Amino acid sequence: MHFKWRQTMTDCPWGSATPELQIYHDQEWGKPQYDPQKLFELLCLETYQAGLSWQTVLKKRTAFREDFLQFDPQSVAKMTDADIERLMQDPRIIRNRLKLTDTVINARALIELEAIEGFETYLWSFVEGQPIVNQPLTASEVPAQSALSQRISKDLKKRGFKFVGPTIIYSFLQGAGLINDHLVGCSAK
Repeated sequence: MHFKWRQTMTDCPWGSATPELQIYHDQEWGKPQYDPQKLFELLCLETYQAGLSWQTVLKKRTAFREDFLQFDPQSVAKMTDADIERLMQDPRIIRNRLKLTDTVINARALIELEAIEGFETYLWSFVEGQPIVNQPLTASEVPAQSALSQRISKDLKKRGFKFVGPTIIYSFLQGAGLINDHLVGCSAK
């Protein structure tokens, strides 16, 4: 597959910084996602980004998928302390014990949520099934969090989820397409 890296004035600046970011920006970011397993994966990866760059997470995504069994919540929920110790030895991933442990905790919380309603139904109900399209003119107009991300963060925490603060949740909502913050004129809209 031939890849042509581009950088234009109308694209979201971060989305053309590297070829990996461009592929993610153009093919995934801001595109409505309804698959519960992919939503769980994105939520987990967003927790690993905290304090790091999305570029770092993208480079480790394949290893994360292998180590977390393709982010199948049922499988991840069964992981033990021994599994966490094994993951702590894998240099291909971000080895933060708290984040690794919270991934398992979040899988268990997701299973409890799924017993009531689907994860995708739960998330999309916050936006009445329609993405919020903000159309910022510049990257500086894109907030780090919002009233919506604060509300979802608070609700997820009540349901037992960990490492889901309003900034992480805002980024998650962008990635999952519940919020579309592509700049006006961005070719990937």
